[in-house]
Amino acid sequence: MRSSELSSRISQQLIQDIASGAIAVGQHVGAQQVADRYGVSRTPVRDALNTLQARGLLKRQANRGYFVPDNISDALDQWHEDQDARSVDPYQKLADDWLVNRIPEEVTEQFLRQEYGWTKTKVNEILVRATREGWAERKEGYGWRLLPVAKTPESFDQIYRFRLSIEPVAMMEPTFILDRKVLKEQRRLQEHMLETDLGSMLDETLLANGSIFHEEIIKLSGNPFFLMALQRVNRMRRLMEYRAKIDRERLVVQCTEHLEILELLEKGDVVDASYKMRQHLSGALKRKSPIAWSWASDSEK
Repeated sequence: MRSSELSSRISQQLIQDIASGAIAVGQHVGAQQVADRYGVSRTPVRDALNTLQARGLLKRQANRGYFVPDNISDALDQWHEDQDARSVDPYQKLADDWLVNRIPEEVTEQFLRQEYGWTKTKVNEILVRATREGWAERKEGYGWRLLPVAKTPESFDQIYRFRLSIEPVAMMEPTFILDRKVLKEQRRLQEHMLETDLGSMLDETLLANGSIFHEEIIKLSGNPFFLMALQRVNRMRRLMEYRAKIDRERLVVQCTEHLEILELLEKGDVVDASYKMRQHLSGALKRKSPIAWSWASDSEK
């Protein structure tokens, strides 16, 4: 990926993290810190920081570096307006077509260029992102393979039943260790979402915050295979949930239940927290299924 493209992606990710509260108002945003956060070099990070400063999304203080300004809301509102004014994201177009089986399982770059009128660079950028998101891979020979995702009500339900079988159990692992720093950070994020106008936040950010909560909790089990499994299924359901109409009221329930789980863990009541996690996932399955698949039904009409 070219440096300018990478810088743009870093800028977008930083804005989403600021909007979600993952990077708090007043927090220092250092180049090395961002490079470590996203696994990139410092050069495109510096370009991204300069871009965000120019748009009022970061403030530079002499001899101290960049900080998230107190009056960030106006700059975020303008950014959201700019995003809404843009045309359909080519990445989302490809994802949508894959979700409703408009394109085959195996494709070539030439096929995508002809099908969508994209440049070679654009096709490569989109496929690299799809690979990073977990739903595409390069074939050993020639071309690309698009991987299974949650496309049907049955697969969506299976993913949640799988999560029901591993997340509460992972909390009962003998290697499960409470990390107060992790719990504190997750509490800050969940409370921030409840205090923020959810309508002003990107759908991707809202969904990512939910996934991060569950992945951070299962990580405390000390068993990397639980985390790997959860990350995998989260990637498989992510595309469908991005395209579904998000119910903001449901997210309030979700955040509230996340906080209840955190409160039990903070008290050291791991058994009760595990039981609460089971209840939470069971309730989420019942609430999410009709919402997620309403989009799929509409797209196939």
